Amino acid sequence: MATRTRDFCMKSRFACAVLLPAFILVGCSGSLEDLAPKAAERKLPPEVTEIIKAKGMSTNAPIMMRVFKEEGVLEVWKQKKDGRYDLVKSYEICKWSGKLGPKYTEGDRQAPEGFYTIRPQQMNPNSSYHLSFNIGFPNAYDRANGRTGQHLMVHGACSSAGCYSMTDEQVEEIYAFARDAFRGGQEAFQFQAFPFRMTAQNMARYRNDPNYPFWQMLKEGYDHFEMTKAPPKVDVCEARYVFNRVAAEGYTFEPTAACPPSTQPEGLLMAYQAYKKKQDLAISKAAWSWSKKEPKPTIAGVEEAMLVADWSRRRSRGERVSREPPSLNPVTVAKSKPLISTPVSAYAAVSQGSPQTQAAAAAAPAQEQQRAQVGIANNEANATVAESQVEVGATPLITGTTPVPTPNPNSEASAPTVQVQPAPEQGGRMSRLWNALRR
Repeated sequence: MATRTRDFCMKSRFACAVLLPAFILVGCSGSLEDLAPKAAERKLPPEVTEIIKAKGMSTNAPIMMRVFKEEGVLEVWKQKKDGRYDLVKSYEICKWSGKLGPKYTEGDRQAPEGFYTIRPQQMNPNSSYHLSFNIGFPNAYDRANGRTGQHLMVHGACSSAGCYSMTDEQVEEIYAFARDAFRGGQEAFQFQAFPFRMTAQNMARYRNDPNYPFWQMLKEGYDHFEMTKAPPKVDVCEARYVFNRVAAEGYTFEPTAACPPSTQPEGLLMAYQAYKKKQDLAISKAAWSWSKKEPKPTIAGVEEAMLVADWSRRRSRGERVSREPPSLNPVTVAKSKPLISTPVSAYAAVSQGSPQTQAAAAAAPAQEQQRAQVGIANNEANATVAESQVEVGATPLITGTTPVPTPNPNSEASAPTVQVQPAPEQGGRMSRLWNALRR
């Protein structure tokens, strides 16, 4: 062995310099397998396996995941023996980029929202970001709506440009959940990405947002899971999501075609109609109550996405750009009916000010929109190229039977709340008295 190694080194000093340390390590540890990364094979920690056991699940039982952007949470759910799913663990998302709202185009820095399917081939144990799996963007819905992008991941390293980034320790556990489920026979698991927990209160907060129609569609799938505690069957037709529908014999769901004749289990249909009626009423009531929790910034449609994508391209080329991406809609304001004791918002203060103040405030958005339109025109050529790269054909989606829904009284209570201190009162009695004396 020593003679062969010496002869090999004489022929190739560079190769010998690279490989000799590995041979030495092999001599110490036993095999080259010990040089391979072990993160992808690490077992779930004992405290997690105890939770799985206490809930009557097996380690290899099927899983599903949910992500909530505003709350910054990734949830892992696991199937119980009765077919329903239960929450095993929640992880705080280390970082995600962009704003609330879907991903539109390559380079817009948006993290996807929607219903995605994860298969074994999407798992990457050799990721540059410790461990990762591809979300599967664009899916059938995204392609039907002309949305572009690639390599959107859940990964480690806590660094994001359109992905959902976790710490290395977190992603090892999340990866282990998926690995064990695949080894247990699950062919694919569902990954649901939402802008926020789709409670009545949150839907009311964002009811004036341009993304609201898209979020209403996502909420139908969200509600189906809340009712049944099983991942909904997801299909796409007429460029929109449909949930738990069964196409009539001889028909199929095609993403860009008209929706075929379809049915839904009668029990599920009746339960959903009753559930939706209660939700609609709760949203209406919440719209008339004043929430101290202001909406988060949201993306203002494909126009803003194109501006951000152009900004990203120029930045990657080393051109001088602004520190932050361009924005057409910095803050979304929910126009809820205020209570008498509620401090006047900045928007209301402007509307109640002098005519000069109102005119200045009204001119600003118009000027910003004009600047944005100029940027959009410059980006049309790039957008055309991006759209030409859209894949053809729909990704197969998860199918299966849907359990009979059960009441879920805690679904609304799970949404976290943030208390915001009211603004200090401006102009007290002494101030008014002083002004009167000055006159």
